[in-house]
Amino acid sequence: MQVTEDISQAGRIDERGVHGLHPMGDGRVRALVAEAGLGQATEPTLDDLRGELIAVFGTDFGVHSPTWLSRFTDATRQAAAYRRGRVLLAGDAAHVHWPAGGLGIGLGVQDAVNLGWKLGQVVRGVSGDDLLDTYHAERHPAGARALKYTLAQSLFQRAEPRRAALGDLLGGVLAVDAAATVITALITGLDVAYDLRGGHPLLGCRMPDLDIVGAASPMRMYELLHEAIPVLLRLGGPRLDAAAGWDRVRYVEASYDGAWELPVVGTVAAPTAVLVRPDGYVAWVGENSADGLAEALTTWFGDPAVRGKPARPASPATGFSDPGCAAASTIPAPAGRRPTHRPAVQTARRPSAAST
Repeated sequence: MQVTEDISQAGRIDERGVHGLHPMGDGRVRALVAEAGLGQATEPTLDDLRGELIAVFGTDFGVHSPTWLSRFTDATRQAAAYRRGRVLLAGDAAHVHWPAGGLGIGLGVQDAVNLGWKLGQVVRGVSGDDLLDTYHAERHPAGARALKYTLAQSLFQRAEPRRAALGDLLGGVLAVDAAATVITALITGLDVAYDLRGGHPLLGCRMPDLDIVGAASPMRMYELLHEAIPVLLRLGGPRLDAAAGWDRVRYVEASYDGAWELPVVGTVAAPTAVLVRPDGYVAWVGENSADGLAEALTTWFGDPAVRGKPARPASPATGFSDPGCAAASTIPAPAGRRPTHRPAVQTARRPSAAST
């Protein structure tokens, strides 16, 4: 909206809730006011906003020409199921909560990223539709945890003695680095770990964005995921002959000798190989062995004998000629970023059953 009065950023909290004004430049201002005793929710009007501003600040600041008006509450609801047959729910259709810190945006994006590659495989006929059941199994607990956080945050939206006491207590707790790390990871969604029933701490966690050294050049791990194709990354250890025939899984040989750091978990032992899903989560971990690799590949990416419908071609910008290309990427490292280690690497070739 725009105003006729000069205002600076202002905020206050009272028994009604949190109120704030934030100048955004070009004469535009963002306003947030808490309404008292709201009955049946209706679409807000400019007159509604003027009345609330006067009640809180004693003036409406001459507001006019609103770009967007909206009401929200601290209602916290989650769908019982994210999938029923051919109906799939994501984002605000799956969960509604008080918008604390933009948490819901990240939550909805994570829903979509988790679902998108699975739905694509089912549509192409590569995987059975039971793969879609893992969407609910993984994302519903993540949504429930986020909703608990936003529900707790709503306690801080009114000026009352209990709020102040709780704030003082939590302030002391968050002064401890470990506690602050946990809360930060929760807010950003970096604490999400899916239960894939395995022993290695990397399994089910978000793959770190490592600076790795491939056959042609340094690269970032996440650059290998830009085409939404699973990546089997071999960093040492025995050959991964179990991957023979999996031409829809990108096979890359590279090296990385630095520490592996995970949010909340901390430093973990470096594996010799990892299988990374298109959403960036680790589906299999190899520790000088290929045990379980074939099962993981089949579970997440279907039978290699089933060709399915053709996928869209990979972008030439990635340096890969097609989704089944075995060569390591030739993407240069981003400006100002260098790998911490540059040892020699082997040329990445897809394993074959006849190799020795």
